[in-house]
Amino acid sequence: MANIFDILGPVMVGPSSSHTAGAARIGFMGRKLFGGQPDKVTVYLHGSFAATGKGHGTDKALIAGLLGMKPDDMRIPDSFEIAKEKGMEFSIVKKDLKGAHPNTALLVMEGEGKKTLKIQAYSIGGGRIRVSKLGDVDVNFSGESNTLIIRNVDQPGRITEVSKALSKEDVNIATMQVFRDKRGGLAVMVVETDQKVSKEAIAELEKKEGILRVMFLEAYHAE
Repeated sequence: MANIFDILGPVMVGPSSSHTAGAARIGFMGRKLFGGQPDKVTVYLHGSFAATGKGHGTDKALIAGLLGMKPDDMRIPDSFEIAKEKGMEFSIVKKDLKGAHPNTALLVMEGEGKKTLKIQAYSIGGGRIRVSKLGDVDVNFSGESNTLIIRNVDQPGRITEVSKALSKEDVNIATMQVFRDKRGGLAVMVVETDQKVSKEAIAELEKKEGILRVMFLEAYHAE
């Protein structure tokens, strides 16, 4: 069922819910998945984001999101200067991403002591987004619900272990999607839950064989 923000659009700074508010959301999502502000980021703009993004402030909105700003933050127009003050290096490049949605950005984030993380996401209007790639694995999620994201080796038993661990914590699974780059390669589980997943449960999951990384996104509301 649509809510009022699907009709009126989000509270935001900027001229476009897709090119500005959505871009800020993509940046914010990147920051959450990376686990904080990256030291360095390369932003690749595709399609309409590349063609008209500068006029809509897409570039500034993406950087603002990476700094932790939401679409209604009045500092978005000054995000480039704020990034420099906070020591975040960034570059913005136009790039054709084969098969990608027209409103797509690819973020390549680096930080001291952290592995480089790539996410690709696109804006669908109304300040809403979908993440389409995590690393080199195709995925599909929005972050609008509580979302547990698990990167693991594609082996038998991994899904069962995750389900048992969440059941033990009385966390109900709303939806589960499983993606992989190839059989026996890298896989990503995207699990939407009715409850928040505790840090303790995440720590236990990270100890399990074949699980490479566990991330949790608390439900995000566009308003």
